[in-house]
Amino acid sequence: MRRPGAVRPTILHYCQHSVGLGHLVRSLSVAGALARDFRVVLVSGGTVPAGIEAPAGVELVALPVVGSSDGAGTGLVSLEPGMDLEKAWERRREILLGLLVELRPAAIVIELFPLGRRKFAAELLPLLEAARGQACRPAVVCSVRDILVANGPEQQRRDDQAARRLNRYFDLMVVHADPRLVRLEDTFRPSIAVAPPVRYSGFVVPPGARPCGPRRQPPEILVSAGGGMVGGPLLRTAAQAQRLHLGTLGLTTRLVTGPFLPAEDAAALHAEAAGCAGLSVERLVPDLCAAMVGASVSVSQCGYNTALDVLRAGVPALVVPYDEGRETEQTERARRLAALGALRVLPARELSAARLAHEVGELLGTAPAAVALDLSGAETTAAMVSSLVAKTSLGVQMAAS
Repeated sequence: MRRPGAVRPTILHYCQHSVGLGHLVRSLSVAGALARDFRVVLVSGGTVPAGIEAPAGVELVALPVVGSSDGAGTGLVSLEPGMDLEKAWERRREILLGLLVELRPAAIVIELFPLGRRKFAAELLPLLEAARGQACRPAVVCSVRDILVANGPEQQRRDDQAARRLNRYFDLMVVHADPRLVRLEDTFRPSIAVAPPVRYSGFVVPPGARPCGPRRQPPEILVSAGGGMVGGPLLRTAAQAQRLHLGTLGLTTRLVTGPFLPAEDAAALHAEAAGCAGLSVERLVPDLCAAMVGASVSVSQCGYNTALDVLRAGVPALVVPYDEGRETEQTERARRLAALGALRVLPARELSAARLAHEVGELLGTAPAAVALDLSGAETTAAMVSSLVAKTSLGVQMAAS
């Protein structure tokens, strides 16, 4: 507990999102919980769309934006006007190192790295080395989601590289999951022992009570695509399903595209809606979980935040996991939740308007199985970081005495 009038220690929180919004939304929730006892400076390296705001007490610092050139996070480009990628890297490093000197943080929280975001090592390793060399070294925390993307034949090498970096720079790993559903070792198996302790926080969800309310009439199918960058195929198919099948059943379909859906795809969907009864298109909704509560069926991909919205809403749900290339995370999450009866899965390779409409019809009027998972991730993470900072500060005081 912080003493009244005491100066609050600072947390420097780093987050990079390149394709979707999951990393940013989760980091904002954690930062908001941390802000109750700390000054929190959240550094974001991706585009922050309109409608996404920092919680009270969280200072948001924008790095020159580096994002995905291919929608899969593999190719990176500078999205900063008039700044090429090399210059963007240089400026980003300058900002991070400057914040370290200016803020003298009690702790640094880094989202995903080194278990992911390897392409951002050029800015994160200099930050971690500089922090390691400070007289009052900050505690360093790795904040990681439930399931990691598979790396194929590179898996062992990359896991071992991550383990070496964890051992050199980090004091704690916080896994934002309930180990009853998934454990870190299910997707992270280095041959090198990992020194920092691994703690499970529970899943991170936005603050506040679960939304409630009646189902909309006429029955609504809510189709969402996370950030939207890779949601085009699902959204287009859902629009076709409304025109060809769902409308004939007296159903309406509401598409929530996400802020990163390419402009030409969004324009095509709006044009489709103009000529299709019962079809509407929105870019963002203030609270996706609340929108799901009012829907008869939710159709979505299976990103971290969307899956948790489905569980909290208790809505009959069909998920079409994004699985291009090596993207295994959503498929694995969907498989585990389907095994508990929480949702139905339609593989992306089987997606068609007719099949989507059939699956929706199967879900109408049903109730998903209740799944009891720990959803206290933001608050528990804040408590873990507070405890680590207290121990680190005590260790520094004892070393100086």
